[in-house]
Amino acid sequence: MQKRHSNKELYFQEQVFTTKEYVIPFIEQHFPLKESTRILEVGCGEGGNLLPFLDRGYHATGVDLSEGKIDLAKKFLSIHFQNELVSLVADDIYHLDPGETGLFDLVMLRDVIEHIHDQAKFMQFIKCFLKQDGLIFIGFPPWYNPFGGHQQICRHRILNKLPYYHLLPKPVYRLMLKAGGEPSDRIQGLLEIKETGISIERFEKIISKTDYKIHMKKLYFINPNYEVKFKLKPREQLKIMTGIPFFRNFVTTACYYLVKKK
Repeated sequence: MQKRHSNKELYFQEQVFTTKEYVIPFIEQHFPLKESTRILEVGCGEGGNLLPFLDRGYHATGVDLSEGKIDLAKKFLSIHFQNELVSLVADDIYHLDPGETGLFDLVMLRDVIEHIHDQAKFMQFIKCFLKQDGLIFIGFPPWYNPFGGHQQICRHRILNKLPYYHLLPKPVYRLMLKAGGEPSDRIQGLLEIKETGISIERFEKIISKTDYKIHMKKLYFINPNYEVKFKLKPREQLKIMTGIPFFRNFVTTACYYLVKKK
């Protein structure tokens, strides 16, 4: 599993596939996209989620803290026949001024919210980039799911396939990662995710607290991204499971939400 995370072009193509086949159809069920639609992706990485929007002729802006990832996004998207429609920024979203960027119809947060510190502050802030009738797409893996700690990025052939051990107490988790020979920067990154990982219940509480309302949601037993990664067809979570608070986090590998301002 770790190898595919180091192959950035492969990772880019995986993002393209899942956004085209699953994210955009989910959005369009509830929010019509049109030629004038303006999209902002926070944590855009190498830009794979943006390419399907460019294919359709939508204006897109991608922001990421990593200058290296933005450089790759510029490289991968530069050959697109509508590359003039995309703007890529290497910066902290808190440094951007909506007066300069303009407002957006759709804000994308795909596999990002679980990496952000003080998520309530972030959700309150991002509202200033959103048009009054705009929507935010948020996709994330619940913290308690088998690989909610992102341990699949580990180098060790057992640690990157072992489920649920990210839920162990922090000292034990750190010791396992260290014993497995993981480099210190990766250990630090995985421990940070342990601090920021988010459950379904906490996410929905934040949404309510920051004056949004849930427009639509879908929980998956098998993450849509697993189709391109592992050749597993996505499966929605059973309705009986979606209604069981807390437990549903352990058996749900992806959550898709559309939220809007109250």
